[in-house]
Amino acid sequence: MTQETIGFVGIGLMGQGMASNIMAAGYPLTVIAHRNRGPVEALVAAGATEAPDLATLAGKSSIVFICAPGSPQVEGIVAAMAPSLAEGSVVVDCSTSDPTSTVKLAAMLAEQGVHMVDAPLGGTPVQAAEGSLSAMVGADAAVFDRVRPVIESWAGTVIHIGTTGDGHRMKLLNNFLSLGYAALYAEALALSEKVGISTARFDSVLRPSRMYCGFYETFMGYAVEGNREAHKFTITNAFKDLRYLESMADSVGLSNPVGNAVKNSFAQAYSTGGDGGEDYVPHLVDFVARQNGVKRSAD
Repeated sequence: MTQETIGFVGIGLMGQGMASNIMAAGYPLTVIAHRNRGPVEALVAAGATEAPDLATLAGKSSIVFICAPGSPQVEGIVAAMAPSLAEGSVVVDCSTSDPTSTVKLAAMLAEQGVHMVDAPLGGTPVQAAEGSLSAMVGADAAVFDRVRPVIESWAGTVIHIGTTGDGHRMKLLNNFLSLGYAALYAEALALSEKVGISTARFDSVLRPSRMYCGFYETFMGYAVEGNREAHKFTITNAFKDLRYLESMADSVGLSNPVGNAVKNSFAQAYSTGGDGGEDYVPHLVDFVARQNGVKRSAD
């Protein structure tokens, strides 16, 4: 069997760890620089090859992974690579993308014999480096069997959720729940402070209760402990994902009032300064507090 050659586009917070684990599993790796050259230089020093452009990367790769901010960027990357992708090659989109866009890209690539897979991520940059992310994969069965060993180099949990597009659909549902928690926590903490119960006292009741979960832990890592990097997922990306969720609901004629309420909570934060540069999802607690004239107390 011919060994797969891997291309990786998007060596950022998640991508660097994922790419490192792909190399550690013995796959030849080609990468490309974007804004920050540090991660690319580290990977090249470890044995990766740097491509000067996307066309070259596509031509050297039998499987290309993409980690990008969203569908517009993924569409641009795929358009630049498409003429150089060999028949039988595979494009794996690990971004949180709009499923409608994913299905259109899959149809376009299928015309030249190229497969499209969506494999959005669950986890953190630490888990990416450890190789313990989760992946929810949308792909035909045979293509899934082909890409699974490579995905398993960076993911501890790999679930074949369905056909192309289903991975992104499931990821949006997953993010709806987690970001819904964030909106609830932020509003509850503002009200808690408003009625004289500090964030720390609120936490002392919730933490040992059935309401505790992993997302609560990282959200309160900032809200209680002040760790600004406890959950490194930007308000910008959260707002984008919730707009994709709204679009998905609209596409099937589903009323989603709770989803819209959660989206609007992040929209307000985004419009008042949550530009994603320094503001992560747990920082929503501060935006909601300020909107309500609440000063959060530490004890």
